[in-house]
Amino acid sequence: MADIDPLIRREAAERMARLKRTPSSGTADDGSLRLRAAWLYYGHKLTQKEVGDRLGLSRNTVMRLLDEAVKRSDVQIWIGGADGGCLDLAVRLEQALGLDEAIVVPRADAVDAAARSVGLALGTFLSGIVANDMTIGVGWGRTLSASLASFRPPHRQNVRVISLLGGVMQARMENPVDYSWQIASRLGAECFLYPAPLLVDSAETRRVLRERCGLDRLDRLAAALDVAVFSVGELGPGTTSLSRPLISREEHEALAAAGGVCDLMCNMLDADGRSVEHPVNQRVMSVDLSVLAQASHVVIAAGGERRAPAIRAAIRRVGCHTLVTDEGAAQKLLAEAGK
Repeated sequence: MADIDPLIRREAAERMARLKRTPSSGTADDGSLRLRAAWLYYGHKLTQKEVGDRLGLSRNTVMRLLDEAVKRSDVQIWIGGADGGCLDLAVRLEQALGLDEAIVVPRADAVDAAARSVGLALGTFLSGIVANDMTIGVGWGRTLSASLASFRPPHRQNVRVISLLGGVMQARMENPVDYSWQIASRLGAECFLYPAPLLVDSAETRRVLRERCGLDRLDRLAAALDVAVFSVGELGPGTTSLSRPLISREEHEALAAAGGVCDLMCNMLDADGRSVEHPVNQRVMSVDLSVLAQASHVVIAAGGERRAPAIRAAIRRVGCHTLVTDEGAAQKLLAEAGK
């Protein structure tokens, strides 16, 4: 899998705009947008037009959000409290990493709690940006599964949901098939599954499945993604990545020793986003990362301080327009960017 030229990725990113929120009568009642608009306007002194451009909203909607924030006394409560720190971290992440948007939730002590809180924020975000005629590619895992609890989109027309990677024989809460289907069913969308194991026994099996069994069609479908949504995992001792039950501890240790820090849909990357030289990377059944990098809008959802290097590596490899994360990862990412 060839690495993406950073210049090409930057030029592509410059052509992308923040995804527009779907106008609705309930927009002014959306607490997260209302508070974010208030933070940008009162805290960072942006104009109403600049706030609208940043959030993908019309100026009239921004005015309604700000008016509602004043009526509810959200301005003095939010900016003066701890949650205001999350919004400040989000704005700083956008500037430091060149993101269209960052969404930061409070720090969670446990890995599962971080996945739930980041997932809930992701579900709210996705509920507002899915539009008619969209093609959406999705990964799977704990964080994405948690997004279903807050994913409440309006019914959409002519939407397609595409699974970006294979699955596992035994699935519990992180069922890849169930996640794709649930996202599609709530949108009234057509669903394209990836009917293969996440890891196969050899590079030859991978080639045959892709070239002779029609799985290369998913690459062609994914080449026109409007939105790609996935999480990332870290490598090393105690990893919580997708690959943890699929490869041996010795293989995990070998990948980490070779410089691996990121599990992006079971594609193992080093800190610079390059594929680690290891046989595991030749056995992965997923949409090619070069295809993923071509999506019009890439959404990465992952939290926890220990996942910051993995998030950074994924951004370097496939880019990122919207990052949904937590305080721990955000602070670590900013510290590294400051270096």
